[in-house]
Amino acid sequence: MANVTIWNEYRHEREDDDVAAVYPDGIHETIADGLAGDETDRDESHGHDIRTATLDEPTHGLPDDVLESTDVLLWWGHEAHDEVSEAVVDRVQQRVLEGMGLIVLHSGHYANPFKRLMGTSCSLQYREDGATERLWVVDPGHPIADGLGESIELQQTEMYGEPFDVPEPDRLVFVSWFEGGEVFRSGCCYRRGSGRIFYFRPGHETYPIYENADVRRVLRNAVDWAAPTEGAPRTFGERE
Repeated sequence: MANVTIWNEYRHEREDDDVAAVYPDGIHETIADGLAGDETDRDESHGHDIRTATLDEPTHGLPDDVLESTDVLLWWGHEAHDEVSEAVVDRVQQRVLEGMGLIVLHSGHYANPFKRLMGTSCSLQYREDGATERLWVVDPGHPIADGLGESIELQQTEMYGEPFDVPEPDRLVFVSWFEGGEVFRSGCCYRRGSGRIFYFRPGHETYPIYENADVRRVLRNAVDWAAPTEGAPRTFGERE
């Protein structure tokens, strides 16, 4: 069982009626429901302790004690990346290096903790046209793909296209195709220090992406994969 924190700006849902109609309780609460699973999915392997945090809470809902006790942090951001304090960015980076898992969702590719850990601009192409997307499973043996078919189809979503300015992933789980012909690396796995990072593309705020059963399965699998493991002891510095 892992301690999971879901972080969300929680701005669009309070400022835009169209977004509020899709996510009335906030994207973070819908993701939390998906991680809990329904009665057929809820078993001991997914019995995580789940909490949420949002941008406008004190310390963005991520004080030191919360981050210290978080095994996996999910991050959704879009319009207010620069409002996240440098102190919180520093602490998230440090916790990943120490072993905390980080799952970055959709427009979180521009989140400062992710850009810091990637060391690149994390820029890409995009188009908001409600295009159909098919996410092909290109690494079917990866734990994040467990229980999926050959692909996930989303009828309406925002297009993200290459080039995607991120380092070459350690493992690439999904590649997206859009009806406009674009392709995109939509499921990228990295390790930084002792921590595992997964970037997952789907999740625009005006489409009910996080209610999709396959997307929810991916997020549950990703939490299990990103959760820290004990591993061998690590020592640094001078040895006698």
